[in-house]
Amino acid sequence: MSIAVIYGSTRENGNTEWLTEEAVSGVPVEKFYLREYNILPIKDERHTNAGFQEVLDDYNHLIGRILMHDVFIFATPVYWYSMSGTMKLFIDRWSQTLRDKNYPDFKESLAKKSAYVIAVGGDKPAIKALPMIQQFQYICDYFGMALEGYVIGKASKPGEIQGDAKAIAAARQLRETLLQHL
Repeated sequence: MSIAVIYGSTRENGNTEWLTEEAVSGVPVEKFYLREYNILPIKDERHTNAGFQEVLDDYNHLIGRILMHDVFIFATPVYWYSMSGTMKLFIDRWSQTLRDKNYPDFKESLAKKSAYVIAVGGDKPAIKALPMIQQFQYICDYFGMALEGYVIGKASKPGEIQGDAKAIAAARQLRETLLQHL
C-alpha cells in the first residue's frame, strides 16, 4: 500500500499540516503540497465540439504522480465551512481528467483507491466541518472510492492545534491504522 498526502493549505507549517504530520509520522508517504504547483482553474468545455483543451500547468504531472498511490490523505484547512480553494481547484480538475484520453481509466482507477480527510478549522469544526466531510464522501462515492475516515481538529491561530488533545489522539489512531495496512 502506498500513500499520497495531498496538502491543500496555502500556509506553510500551519495547523492542518502539523496535525497531518502527526498522523503520518513514521509512515512511508509521498507528500504533495498543492501550494507548490501551478494549477489553473478548470475551463468547462464539456459541451463544446472540441471538448476540454490541454491546459499548460502542473496539474497533469501532479495527478499522474498521485494516481500511482493506493491511499489518498486529503489535508485541508476548513475555509468558510468547506475545503480550501486550493484543494477544490485540484479536485475540480478531475472533471477534465475524466475526459482526458491520456487517462482513459481515471474513474476506474480511483475506484480502487481509498481516502482519508484531515481538516482543521476554528469555528466549531467538529460540527461545522461535517458538510465538507460529506462533500468528500460524495466525491468518493461518485468515483467508487472508499472514504475510510477523517480527523477534524480545532485551531485558528498558528500552533493552536497542538492544544487539541482529541484531534491529536485521532491523528495518532489514524497513524496506527495506516501502519497496520502497510
